[in-house]
Amino acid sequence: MSGLHEKGVAELGRALAAREVSSAELTTHLLARIDSQAPLGCFLHVDGEGAMAAAQAADARRAAGEASPLLGVPVAHKDIFVTRGMPTTAGSKILARYQSPFDATVVARLEAAGTVSLGKLNCDEFAMGSGNENSAFGAVKNPWDATRVPGGSSGGSAAAVAARLVPAATGTDTGGSIRQPASFTGTTGIKPTYGVCSRYGMIAFASSLDQAGPLARSAEDCALLLSAMSGFDERDATSAERPPQDFHAQMLLPRAGATAARPLQGLRIGLPTEFFPDNLGADVNAAVRAALAELEKLGATLVDVSLPRTELSIPVYYIIAPAEASSNLSRFDGVKFGHRAQQHGDLLDMYKRTRAEGFGAEVKRRIMIGTYVLSHGYYDAYYLQAQKLRRMIADDFQRCFQGCDVIAGPVAPSVAWKHGEQGDDPVKAYLADIFTLPASLAGLPGMSLPAGFGEHHMPVGLQLIGNYFAEGQLLHTAHAFQQATDWHRRSPT
Repeated sequence: MSGLHEKGVAELGRALAAREVSSAELTTHLLARIDSQAPLGCFLHVDGEGAMAAAQAADARRAAGEASPLLGVPVAHKDIFVTRGMPTTAGSKILARYQSPFDATVVARLEAAGTVSLGKLNCDEFAMGSGNENSAFGAVKNPWDATRVPGGSSGGSAAAVAARLVPAATGTDTGGSIRQPASFTGTTGIKPTYGVCSRYGMIAFASSLDQAGPLARSAEDCALLLSAMSGFDERDATSAERPPQDFHAQMLLPRAGATAARPLQGLRIGLPTEFFPDNLGADVNAAVRAALAELEKLGATLVDVSLPRTELSIPVYYIIAPAEASSNLSRFDGVKFGHRAQQHGDLLDMYKRTRAEGFGAEVKRRIMIGTYVLSHGYYDAYYLQAQKLRRMIADDFQRCFQGCDVIAGPVAPSVAWKHGEQGDDPVKAYLADIFTLPASLAGLPGMSLPAGFGEHHMPVGLQLIGNYFAEGQLLHTAHAFQQATDWHRRSPT
């Protein structure tokens, strides 16, 4: 029992199928571990009673002959997904004590696949942040070094997986919020192509960018989860009309001409010059270069490419995302749900006081920026120009993919920073997203996988970016790398 928390999703699925452990035993073990690691701040709500009931139901289904790789496997959800029976806050005081009458599509699909939900995970308020320090309910600590951030906004999800509290968790990625925390915590995370996972029931930050995805130990684990999470949803107008995908099977498909010893034979990996600037941390550069050398040993060919508008992705993102946030967050006014100011005058005063009390500093900052760029006289100068540049950034990727199959590079310019280090300089935190923003703006799939360690023995992630709907190729590349290395198996003390 003591080593159960070290197993990933695929391993646990096989153990459950072989009757080596029951879901009830596994759930009991993990609930005790979550309780013992409460100081990390990963969980905002633990549903012990509901989890045990779901685990017993999963055991009964297996006893009746049902077989599924996820049946009885515990997971937890980022608190940006609405859930019945559990509070949903999006890390914000303005939604404290709110409970949804329905489940998000991603939550419902994982439940249908048989997963056992242990609870809700901490996140930056409305998914706005790069360090998980913006939650109204306290910051999350990095399990590798509690003085450092786990990344954001899915920091609670990444930290919970890294600390072996859950084998996998859901997250969302708007500008890198799955990939960056995965890099900072030594976990594996994938943001699929925009539209692959339904946004129904996912509290919106920036609707044209938000996308759900899994964080887990390995590419194989992510493939199993993504297969269950994804698929067309008629309730989401941005959902891609594609048949269900078996990403696990796609991950295992051999490349033409490849051998067991060189499974990536023929794969062309593009290295954008702009992803390796002079100010890239030497420790990050060394780890990423070593990972790229390993991919070469597996048969891949490295080619130089260029994404000339990489630096422009920062101003483009921080115009478009706040603009969409200012619109989406206008619904939180204290009238229908969530926090309402106790002391107020007329209706307008109630709006003002509710929002002043309920929103944190970073959310207020982005609402004000977004409202400004959408205002009369500034829309054409800022928002419209940003959308034009966004199209150009997407076109740059398509030119790259004419000469390569996958793009690779670092996830972030440095390893995780210390808590409070960037609190007085939000722009510094924004700049840390420079390598993840381009793929988000283009709507492309991207993932982070553990690639070694940098300064202070902190994890470093390798980023892989694919063309539209090339999740299977990304997962295949990551799986081959993880078959040859053990970085994804390392865990914090």
